[in-house]
Amino acid sequence: MPRLFVALDLPEETAAEISGLRGGLPGARWIDPDNYHITLRFIGDIDGRTATEVANALDQVRREPFAVQVSGIGSFGGRKPHSLYAAVEPTPALLALQGEIERRMQRIGLAPESRRYTPHVTVARLRGVSGAALAAYLGGRGLFRPAAFWADRFVLFSSRASQGGGPYIAEEVYPLHQAAA
Repeated sequence: MPRLFVALDLPEETAAEISGLRGGLPGARWIDPDNYHITLRFIGDIDGRTATEVANALDQVRREPFAVQVSGIGSFGGRKPHSLYAAVEPTPALLALQGEIERRMQRIGLAPESRRYTPHVTVARLRGVSGAALAAYLGGRGLFRPAAFWADRFVLFSSRASQGGGPYIAEEVYPLHQAAA
């Protein structure tokens, strides 16, 4: 039973810039830069027939390539932070792609995503990190803004059930195409 998700993968240059955030925060379990991605839709554990339906539905997505800008860092979890992330600007093109993927997944019978979409790259999982340590870490890196990159594809990834995920395997790659003139 595969565990699937749909994401934008990152160019090596962007992943290298984001990996510069690693270190300096006790209690952080840093994600390997090879596993950095921007999730568009988590699908979860599904059977083979549903996996085929997912792949076929994603093959129907028609969108143009677009620029992606990572800008700033933050954390999820409020008073009990559990993840550190590099924020991704929610541009109209990114939100349109994510929205279309979400609609197509619902049409094949998957339950709607329960959380509001917040584009990001998870950089570390946090355990036992104090609010003061996290605030100091974030305060020292708040102006983080690597060069924008061009998203020209999205990927259906599989993963094994593990804490922190990875390694991820690209099961299918879906190119984004320029509109015909």
